[in-house]
Amino acid sequence: MAENQNKNNKNVQLDLNNEVFQQGWFRLEKDEQQRVLDTLKKISQLTWDQVYRDQGLKWEKIVSLAQHGDHAVYSLRITRSRRATAFRQDNFMRFLTVEPDHDSTYGKK
Repeated sequence: MAENQNKNNKNVQLDLNNEVFQQGWFRLEKDEQQRVLDTLKKISQLTWDQVYRDQGLKWEKIVSLAQHGDHAVYSLRITRSRRATAFRQDNFMRFLTVEPDHDSTYGKK
């Protein structure tokens, strides 16, 4: 249990290498790209405990989507108008997508 608490008290490490995430990010307008970058900088300064509690990020499990391997997929607010999907693997937040609208995040059409 103490080991798990230590993991939650370290700053989150970001994995931005997913091609789908990168393509979604790069397709955004320049000012929106900057807002994503600002959020990523913020997340990198947080611990996992802070991510879970942060009301601005709204980290929430997406139960309507299948898991990514052994990991549940989560939604978080990446800008005021966009959400991203990611999963936690050890201390890494591994990003999967930047969604064009809120409903896309949850697999709705």
